[in-house]
Amino acid sequence: MTGPDTPRLLLDRPRLEANAARLRARCAELGVAFRPHFKTPKSVDVLRAAHGGIPGPVTVSTMKEAEAVAASGAATDILLAATAIPARIPRAEALARHHGTRLLLVLDSAEMTGLVDAAASAPHDVLVEVDCGEHRAGVPPKAALPIARAVHGSRHLRLAGVMTHAGHSYATDDIQKIADLAETERAAAVTAAEAIRAAGLPCPIVSVGSTPTLLYARHLHGVTEARAGIALLWDLAQHSRGMCTWDDLALSVLSTVIGHNRSGMSLILDAGALALSKDVSANSFAPGTAFGALADAATGARLPLQLGTVHQEHGTVPVPDESWFARLPIGSTVRVYPNHACLTAAGGYGAFDVLDESGATTSRWPRVDGWH
Repeated sequence: MTGPDTPRLLLDRPRLEANAARLRARCAELGVAFRPHFKTPKSVDVLRAAHGGIPGPVTVSTMKEAEAVAASGAATDILLAATAIPARIPRAEALARHHGTRLLLVLDSAEMTGLVDAAASAPHDVLVEVDCGEHRAGVPPKAALPIARAVHGSRHLRLAGVMTHAGHSYATDDIQKIADLAETERAAAVTAAEAIRAAGLPCPIVSVGSTPTLLYARHLHGVTEARAGIALLWDLAQHSRGMCTWDDLALSVLSTVIGHNRSGMSLILDAGALALSKDVSANSFAPGTAFGALADAATGARLPLQLGTVHQEHGTVPVPDESWFARLPIGSTVRVYPNHACLTAAGGYGAFDVLDESGATTSRWPRVDGWH
């Protein structure tokens, strides 16, 4: 009997739903709204699962993601987390016209505020991005007010609040340090919001977000919402730092053993760099992880094998002895759990193969890949 063509992107639905329930409960405990990030799953079906089957707010990274969510009706309150640029404004305005969608834009400079305002022909809600220590985007808390003034004084932009992202929390496995970073993240956003309000400007939204800081924040006083994405699916980078267990990992790649290199003592898979990425982030805290960990195709039980080398369409798995050639014969399949689920999922699969509690594929959930 011929099996499915591979590589295929697998999604364990029971694990996804358990992960989502944990995030909703955590946000409820902290007294904030949950705004899940769409950038990893890129699936309207996953978004619905994230909110327990009811519509809710969402964070996206691209206009294509926003358009898919708006058309589905799964959310009417969408935050486009990447800095707005003028070229996206016509598409943003079309969302409001066609679907009644509220699309929150993000800005962090007076220059881009002017460019976006000049491109606009309708009102747009804007969050000012605050840098809480990652130094990727945003301005220091004390510099948020001038940007807020620029937004508030523009023709078409409406000041809706502030947002920040503690992406640097992924650099440690020390829970106390993560809790400290969560407080820094919270304080940066709240300090900026308080300064904006003190100047007589509106700031109803105070948005923070990273999976580690959401999980380990001591409190989120003054914050209105939290964003998290990877905690819906998890990956080996998070597992290596103790953020999740093996049984929380909901995303993997099904791959076929296409060759035995007996002289090199390795298995050859049909999942390589394009299927899994070249990310090796888990190795910082779990040396030897290489490009991914292998598991039984049917059960997801971990095997003592790693994906040692990736080429464009091939993956090489070193084996400790020849018994593995019999255990995993040519034509058999394995699951590969990746280091970085975001990059793996973006590999062009187009859909998830959704697994039930028995490991059987029950459906395919379309994904929204690309930008345009």
